Amino acid sequence: MSNTYPINPRLKKKRKVFFSFIILLFLISGVMIGAWQIKVVREFFGQASGVPANLIVDTQAILGPMPRPWRNLAQGGEDHNWRIDKLTSQVAALKPEYIRLDHIYDFYEIVQGGPGNVTFNWTKFDLIIDDIVKTGAKPYIALSYMPPAISSGDILAYPTNWADWQLVVQKTIEHVSGTKGIRDVYYEVWNEPDLFGSFKYYGDKNYLTLYAYASAGAKNARGALPFKLGGPAITALYKNWFDAWAKGCVANGWRCDFFSWHRYSTNLDQFAEDMDLARQWVQEYPQLEPTLEFQITEWGHDSNNNAGYDSQYGAAHTVAGAISMSNRVERAFAFEIQDGKDPAGKTYWGRWGMFTHNDFGANSKPRYRALKMLDSIADQRLQITGLGSWVKALAGKNDKGETEMIIANFDSKASHSEMVPITFLNIEPGSYTLNKEFLGGSKQNQQIATDAAVLKTEVFMPVNEVAKIKLIKN
Repeated sequence: MSNTYPINPRLKKKRKVFFSFIILLFLISGVMIGAWQIKVVREFFGQASGVPANLIVDTQAILGPMPRPWRNLAQGGEDHNWRIDKLTSQVAALKPEYIRLDHIYDFYEIVQGGPGNVTFNWTKFDLIIDDIVKTGAKPYIALSYMPPAISSGDILAYPTNWADWQLVVQKTIEHVSGTKGIRDVYYEVWNEPDLFGSFKYYGDKNYLTLYAYASAGAKNARGALPFKLGGPAITALYKNWFDAWAKGCVANGWRCDFFSWHRYSTNLDQFAEDMDLARQWVQEYPQLEPTLEFQITEWGHDSNNNAGYDSQYGAAHTVAGAISMSNRVERAFAFEIQDGKDPAGKTYWGRWGMFTHNDFGANSKPRYRALKMLDSIADQRLQITGLGSWVKALAGKNDKGETEMIIANFDSKASHSEMVPITFLNIEPGSYTLNKEFLGGSKQNQQIATDAAVLKTEVFMPVNEVAKIKLIKN
């Protein structure tokens, strides 16, 4: 004989709610796992189902001057007392507007003395600053890392006395923007604080403290020509960092002329997406929005050593990435100018440089030649549509009225070649020469003609190739 008892209605309801909750959790988990699986599949297969390009250039639709965010270069973390003196003419050929330099305090022995008794020696630092000026560029200075003379530990630690760090920033600005007489220098507070030093935007080791005293140092600078102060040069774009920094600037009156971050990615869309997000976020801070600049102060396809930096893979990424950022970001600093020295003695070792180390000939790599080709694009930007998943392009009109294009076919899987249709609109009927110059070295001249205001052709773009196209009226 079994005993049965009536179930309490409240208990029955609780059980129902409990089981419903469990089912809901399973459903949510399933959705999340499914989404994660889709993401993994997409990342694994890349852009296998991407959109081919179908380029259409309106030869009369001039949009204005050609934006050139790529005219900014970076260097850091390779050799103590590094200089550009052996590469001055080659770097000058890229027409850089700014050259970013970090590791200034631990590589150039600027700060001497000790806590509470700081002295300065600018001899070694002045050599690289003068080198930068000789290329036609201005210095963009990452205020990093902590000078050993004032550090409470290593170069990634807080200072022993905050007054010393404030003074270091003040005197650096006074020297470069005052004594050296260089206008419009950018001063970036630290380099990748979320990595180098494991700073947070809260807590005991707070980057905002570092920034606050740097801002105070900038405020105290005397005799300086106009300059700009900003940061934080974080390893990627993070909203929590942006919000903390922006709120601190607004609440405390810190100087904040620009917000900066780094981006290493093979996803070309990521660079433009960063800018879209940053401009959305700053709308929450109307005190900052009108004047705040956004800058990507390091970028490339991989933050680690990668063989692609020595090949056309890196060249195609550099051009395609620069095109993606064109007209979206004020400045984007390609990292970096020159390799460090490989401990194993290899000339090419996947380092980020556009040139090999001086000990191995300071040889230019495809990335350098690709940037040079990109910068040769005409000054008047033309409307171009039909960019694809792999193929990116710019179009311009030169002072002879000729239409020029830069086309890059970047595929992170290094497998996708493409026949690219090109349509030129609003041209004069007649015969033309289509001049094609490829980064890989080949050159082609194609004769084409039209009796209408439209001319159609196509260009074969091998995988990870860059080409300059010029349409010349015969």
